[in-house]
Amino acid sequence: MKRRIFNRRIGAVAVGAALALASGAVAAQETFKLGIVSFLSGQAAESFGIPAVNGAKVVIEAFNAGTAPAPYNQKGFGGVRIEPIYVDEAGGATKQVQELRNLYDREKVDAVVGYVGSGDCLAVAPVAEEMKRFLILYDCGTPRIFEEKTYSYVFRTASHATMDNVALARYLKARNVKVDTMNLIHQDYAWGHDSREDFILAMQQLYPNAKPQADLLPKFGAGQYGTEISALMSKPADIVHSSLWGGDLQAFILQAGARGVFAKQQGVFSAADHVLPGLGEKMPNGVILGARGAYGLMSPKSPLNDWWWSIYQKAYTVYPVQAPYRMVQSLLGLKLAVEKAMAANGGKKPTPEQLAAALRNSEWDSPAGRIRMVLGNGHQAIQDTAIGRTKYDAAKKMVTLEDIQRFPAECVNPPANMKSNDWLKAGFPGAKC
Repeated sequence: MKRRIFNRRIGAVAVGAALALASGAVAAQETFKLGIVSFLSGQAAESFGIPAVNGAKVVIEAFNAGTAPAPYNQKGFGGVRIEPIYVDEAGGATKQVQELRNLYDREKVDAVVGYVGSGDCLAVAPVAEEMKRFLILYDCGTPRIFEEKTYSYVFRTASHATMDNVALARYLKARNVKVDTMNLIHQDYAWGHDSREDFILAMQQLYPNAKPQADLLPKFGAGQYGTEISALMSKPADIVHSSLWGGDLQAFILQAGARGVFAKQQGVFSAADHVLPGLGEKMPNGVILGARGAYGLMSPKSPLNDWWWSIYQKAYTVYPVQAPYRMVQSLLGLKLAVEKAMAANGGKKPTPEQLAAALRNSEWDSPAGRIRMVLGNGHQAIQDTAIGRTKYDAAKKMVTLEDIQRFPAECVNPPANMKSNDWLKAGFPGAKC
């Protein structure tokens, strides 16, 4: 239902509109329709897609009620109620391209926030750009999105995967972990290939004598890893590095753990925190892992993080892991961008161009720390990250993390105007650690 905005005239019309907006006196008008895409079915749903959507639900509820902490406490987006539309990411890239078009053309959404799969992101980003519609990629890790193309309407509000693997390599070096040999197991698509290459290049700088042995690329969603585990056991190495995630990671840990892989080889996982609540005591102790940011058990202490943790845990009786953290930081950034654009256009709902101008080169506080849009001509975020080791706490009946080390964004992300591979091969020039 459409409603009109009534503003009292005080002096000039422009001044009156600005005062009305600043005081929260913008009356309800048509909703801000927001498409949210994540895995709601399939192997990536339980530990990743559904927690991300759950995060969106509690945050949007808080936004609409005006109960989020300042500066996120204005109701909705600038007084405009948020109307979310949730879409399942399962089905592959071709399906997601059609779903994205449907969101823009049929559902008439004002913006889309979504996508976990790197292949999906690579497919939908050019479509949003072609349609000149606003899109935030909240997760997918491949650095290729903004290193291969330039976008006007597409943003990613989280760091890409180069950060994950540089941080892992630096963590190993800082703790004097012996790495003369390494085994690798990654999914056979963009995310897996990029993660594998980034880790190898980072290790070549910090462990120049380390040699890869088993180099395995099972397909996404394989679920059964008997052959790969046999290969790992036939060539035992100092570490086994993997970027497996979701149901694939859960299955691999259970199967490899049962056959003693982690008793002989140090597990090193780039994106594993999200499987800890589900695995519980079945998660091996001493595994070194990242969360693709300072998320979950490795998140920093702050009032904003305390608020976020509280509303999520109260709603779902489990703490938030990386996927909902990444979702909430995208929505916080979007909220500030919408309200910045509205403040500049007299309180009207912003166009895609106005939204893009407001988000480009911006920065904001999130539960995981400061998010800064500094790569990809202001369209790609960088952020701090953290790495830790697993330890099951029988008294708490949960996996905890110890030996946590935090890495500044500038230590583990490439500088602007330099591609990740070039930065890694050159030895991390400009890194500030």
